[in-house]
Amino acid sequence: MKKTKQKLPLTSAILADRFERRTFVLGMGQATVGVLLASRLAYLSIFENAKYKAASESNRVNLSLIPPRRGWVLDRNGAALASNRADFRVDVIPDRLVDADATLTRLSGLLGLTADKVGDIKDKLEKARGFQPVEVAAKLDWDKFAAVSVRLPEMPGVIPQRGYSRYYPTGPSVGHLVGYVGPASAEDYERERNPLLITPGFKIGKDGLEKHFEARLRGVPGARRVEATASGRVVRDLGTREDVPGKPVQLTILGGLQDYAARRIGLESGSVVVMDCQTGDILAMVSMPCYDPNSFSDGIGRIEWKMLSEDDHVPLRNKVLRGLYPPGSTVKPLVALSFLEAGLDPHASVNCAGGLRVGNRVFHCWNHHGHGQTDMLKGIYQSCDVYFYHFAQQIGMDKIAAMARRLGLGQEFPMPYPGQSYGTVPDPAWKLRKYHKEWAIYDTVNATIGQGYMLVNPLQQATMVSRIASGLQLTPRLLLDRHPPKAPSMGFAKEHLDLIHAGMNEVVNGRGTAGRARLPIPGIQMAGKTGTAQVVGLQHGNGKNVEWKRRDHGHFICFAPFDNPRYACAVAIEHGGGSPSAYPIARDVMTYLFDPAKAMAALEELEKGWGGNVQQRMAARYNSFAAQFGASAPRAPDEEQASKVVEAENRPTPEPAAPQTDAAPPAPEPDANGVIPSPTTPPVPSGPPGSAGGPIAPSIPNPGL
Repeated sequence: MKKTKQKLPLTSAILADRFERRTFVLGMGQATVGVLLASRLAYLSIFENAKYKAASESNRVNLSLIPPRRGWVLDRNGAALASNRADFRVDVIPDRLVDADATLTRLSGLLGLTADKVGDIKDKLEKARGFQPVEVAAKLDWDKFAAVSVRLPEMPGVIPQRGYSRYYPTGPSVGHLVGYVGPASAEDYERERNPLLITPGFKIGKDGLEKHFEARLRGVPGARRVEATASGRVVRDLGTREDVPGKPVQLTILGGLQDYAARRIGLESGSVVVMDCQTGDILAMVSMPCYDPNSFSDGIGRIEWKMLSEDDHVPLRNKVLRGLYPPGSTVKPLVALSFLEAGLDPHASVNCAGGLRVGNRVFHCWNHHGHGQTDMLKGIYQSCDVYFYHFAQQIGMDKIAAMARRLGLGQEFPMPYPGQSYGTVPDPAWKLRKYHKEWAIYDTVNATIGQGYMLVNPLQQATMVSRIASGLQLTPRLLLDRHPPKAPSMGFAKEHLDLIHAGMNEVVNGRGTAGRARLPIPGIQMAGKTGTAQVVGLQHGNGKNVEWKRRDHGHFICFAPFDNPRYACAVAIEHGGGSPSAYPIARDVMTYLFDPAKAMAALEELEKGWGGNVQQRMAARYNSFAAQFGASAPRAPDEEQASKVVEAENRPTPEPAAPQTDAAPPAPEPDANGVIPSPTTPPVPSGPPGSAGGPIAPSIPNPGL
C-alpha cells in the first residue's frame, strides 16, 4: 500500500519566510531598474550633454544663411557693368505651402501681380523641388513688402526678406558680355551639396563671365541666429555674422563705349568690336539684339521668352564669338599684304573690264562696268575683284591662307567664355582633307573676295585689322592688366604696311567706296575697308526689296587715327543689305572715342526715329506682347532649360557639309556716295590669251589651283 506525503501545516513562521523572500526578489528587481535608470540618466546628462544641449538650442534658436553679395564686374575705369542693389523680395518654399492657390491669390492682391506673372509662378512651383525657393516678386517698395510681412501667419511658406539682387545698369548692352545669374538648379545642388544653393535669394552665374568667374564672384555667406517659438515666430535676434562679398572682376571694356555701340546698332542685328592697337585690350564687344540680364536674373517669364524665342534676329546668340560670316571684301587688305610679302610689285596692274575670263568661264567684278587699269592701291580702295582674281592665281592660295592665319583668322583666342566659332581659312590641303576633293580655280576666286568656304567671326576681324594697323601681334584681351607685356612685331616691312594703310585711307577719305564713313572730327582721319557678303546659295543682287533673311551681310573694318593707329574696329551687320549698313555705325562708334558729346548728339537724333533707346524699345515690345497674349502665352522654360537653350543657340556654326561647286558672284560695293548700284547684266570680257580681259594662258603659273 502506497504512502501519501503529508503537507506541513501553514504556520506564521512559514508565511513570514515566504513573504521575506518575495520581498527581497522584488526589491532587487526594483533596485536593478533604479540603477539602470540612474545610469542612463547619468549617461545622458554627462556624456550626451553636448548633443542634447545643441538639440535643445536648435529648437530655440534658428540659424539661417545670408546670401553673400556678388563681386562687381567693372569696366577699365572702375564703373560698374554688373553690381548689387538692396531690395525687398518675396519667395515661397513649395514644401511649406499649405494651400498654394490660396496663397498665390492673396499674394497677387497684395503685390499687384498680373495673370501672366501668376502663371509663371505656378509653372515654377510645378517644376521646383520641395526645398527649392521660388521667387514671387523682387525689387518691391516698402509698402508692398510690409503688407506681406504683417500677414505671414496667414500664409505659411511665404518668405519676405531684405537683401541684395544683381543689377546690370545698362541692361541689354552687356547681356552677352557679362552673362546673367539665376537660382541654382537641382543639378547644381546635387553637384555641390552646398546649403547655400537652396537659400532663398541666392543666385549663381548661368552664362558668360558670371558663370566663368563664379568661384571668384560668389563670396562667403553670412549667418543670422534668432530665438524663435515652436510656431516659428521670432522672439529676438541673437547675433549676425556678416557675409564676405565676392571679389570684383575688372575688364578692359570702356563702359560708355560699350553702351554707345549697343545703342548705335539700333534696329539692326549685328556686332561691334573695338580694340586698342597698342595693347590688344577689347574696349567694346557688343552683340545686338540681346536679352536683358536683369530680366533673366529675376527668372524669365512667358511673355519675355516668347519675345526672345520668336525674334528672327536671334537675341540669345553671342554674334561676336559664335556668329560666322563670309567676310566679303574686308579680306582684300589681307590678300594684298600676302601679295606684297610674296614679292609682287605693287605697281603691277591689270585691266578690269568688268570681269575676268578664265578658259570658258567668266568671273565678274562687282562693278560690271569695270575699273580700267588697276594696280594694288586702286584695287584696295575701289575693291576691284578682277585685280585680286588675276594676281591670286599667280601667288597661290597657300600663301594667302598663311597670311590669313597669321593675322588671326581661323583662330580661337584665350577668352573667358566656353567656346568660340573659329571659322574656316580654306586652302588646297584643307579641302582635300575635308571633302576629298582637289582645289579648283573657283575656290581661289571665292576665297580672294571673302566668299565660299571662308568664314570668320567679328572678333577675328577686329584682331585682323588691329594687326594690320599696328604691325604688332596683338591678342585680344578682356581682363585688365595695367602693365601688359609689349606685343611682338608681326615682321611686316614698313613700306608694305604703309601701302595697305594708304589704300584703306583712300577708301574713306579719297576715291574709295566709303566716303560717308569720314570722321566728323577735324584733324583725325579713319582708314577702313568695306565688305558686302552674299548669303550662301542666294542670288538676289544687292539684297534690297527682299525679305530680311535674304539680304546681304554688311561688314566694315577700320582704324584711327590713320597716321598713328590707336583704335581698331570691326562691324558686322547680318542681312543689312551691304556695307552701307555697317560703316555709319563704325564711323559713329569711332567718333565716340574722340568726341563723345558729338557722337551722343547724333545717336539721340537717330533714336527718336527708332522709338527710343534699347530699354524703351524692349519695354514697348513687351507691353505689346503682354496685351496680345497675356497668360495665354506658352509657359517659359525653367532656368536650367533656358540655360540649355542659350547654350544651344551659341554652339559653333558648322562648316558646309558639301563642297562648293561654283564661283560665288561678288556682291556689289557702294559708290563714293554710299549707294549700292543696281544689278545689271554684266558684259562678257574678251581679249587675247594672257590679257586681263581674256583667258589666262597655260604658261602662267597657278600654284593656287
